[in-house]
Amino acid sequence: MRKGSASLINRVVAAALTVGAAGTAAVMGARAYRAGVDSGSGRSLGDAPGATAASDLVHGIGKSTGPVENGRDFAQLAADRLSELITFRTVFSGSRDQIELEEFTGFIEALERLYPTVHLSLDREFVNGHALLFKWAGAGLGAAARPIVLMAHYDVVPVDARDNWTHPGFSGHQDGQYVWGRGALDDKGALVVIMEAIESLVKEGFVPSHDVYLSFGNNEETAGDSAVLAAELLANRGVKPWLVLDEGGAVAVGAFPGLKAPAAVIGVTEKGILDLELLTRGAGGHASTPPRMGATARLAQAVVSLEETPFPASMPPPIVEMMRRIGMNSGFALRLVTENMWAFKSLLTQAFGMVGDETRALTRTTVAVTMLEGSKAANVLASTARANANIRIAVGESVESVVEHVRTIIDDPSVELKVVSGHNPSPVSSFENEQFSLLTNAVAASYPEAVVTPYIQTGATDSRNFTTICPAVYRFSPLVMDAADRASLHAVNERVRISSLGTGVVFYRELLRGLG
Repeated sequence: MRKGSASLINRVVAAALTVGAAGTAAVMGARAYRAGVDSGSGRSLGDAPGATAASDLVHGIGKSTGPVENGRDFAQLAADRLSELITFRTVFSGSRDQIELEEFTGFIEALERLYPTVHLSLDREFVNGHALLFKWAGAGLGAAARPIVLMAHYDVVPVDARDNWTHPGFSGHQDGQYVWGRGALDDKGALVVIMEAIESLVKEGFVPSHDVYLSFGNNEETAGDSAVLAAELLANRGVKPWLVLDEGGAVAVGAFPGLKAPAAVIGVTEKGILDLELLTRGAGGHASTPPRMGATARLAQAVVSLEETPFPASMPPPIVEMMRRIGMNSGFALRLVTENMWAFKSLLTQAFGMVGDETRALTRTTVAVTMLEGSKAANVLASTARANANIRIAVGESVESVVEHVRTIIDDPSVELKVVSGHNPSPVSSFENEQFSLLTNAVAASYPEAVVTPYIQTGATDSRNFTTICPAVYRFSPLVMDAADRASLHAVNERVRISSLGTGVVFYRELLRGLG
């Protein structure tokens, strides 16, 4: 636990106990004590069918279909195949002439060569050119009644040649501990562990009881339309997925102050995205005679207002449940808070905003000004100035409500606001149903030490396009990520642990065998 974070939590506890009566404080303490005891004795985490006991979440005693497997059996082969697939520069672009189509074709050909059994046993078709859709027909009666969709994408963001990578971004280099390169975590690593799991199961003669679809996107990073078309294709065929699982959460190490165990965070919803253009206008002219509060100055003032006036914080149900589960497996001080949220919710919400960027993003709409544009010449006043605000919309808000709030914050009618693109947050999938229990059991078999918890996915995934055909859409990659790993996403030195690839294969094998 960071010293500052621990002190903050202690201040929250002290403040709440100060304002509470002694008797109330005693009740709070008793609840916290029982939660700590119950976390090792199997207290139910929910009354709905399929809810898993707390001890199952902590100690990995799930409804496993067989002996817990060792990820080492799968790790190196997965790493070798991932290394080759990383070498394909599958960078998508909004401009067709900037796409190296041969890299996408090469990736698809390599995938077929590396996973021959999958391609012989599953039906494959192309969607929107280079996206892939596989169908693994189930063997059980009514196999089509409860199909599942496993998702990943193989397009990646670019590698800037000016950046100082330890190993080249498209090298797929292995150092014995990591596979390095763009896409190792986002998202070729997840695609590989899915394919490894199915390749191994098919070789063993396993056939799922329900139909399984694999939807692998080719333009997720540019918010492209391949996933939209894949979902529409399934809908037109009458396919109504029982479960959809895409990238998103991970087995996070060191993400939550006070929690020593890794947290398997499963996204039950994702924030919306809004690209909002801020535009100011001026007369232009020569820079030697600048007016007061010209176009650039008014734009700068608007940007500063957005930076200095964050959106209000809130703690929606998935985050409340996340904190309760984390608290059950943490020290007494944090349990005192999380078991008495009726008293501490407001203070804990404030604390979330002070712990760090990751926790702050979970509780509020965030605004990041990502692009600025002014004059085209050094000695010319800007007649127009633009900024793009990339806004991640919190659960409970909408594109419309956010635009109005931005307008209120800026409080300058001369600043024009234009919605470039945007979509609302995804519906919240249940964390007290059979589907979430299935995911929990798969985590228990692969990462028995992890605490499984729902959370809110802060970035956008292709899975948001499947919420119209499936009420149970989740976001989780069964890969271990510490703070440095998470920081490498879309950044320099992206890499994935070789051991985690093997354990990820175990996760998907257990998930598929647990379909029933």
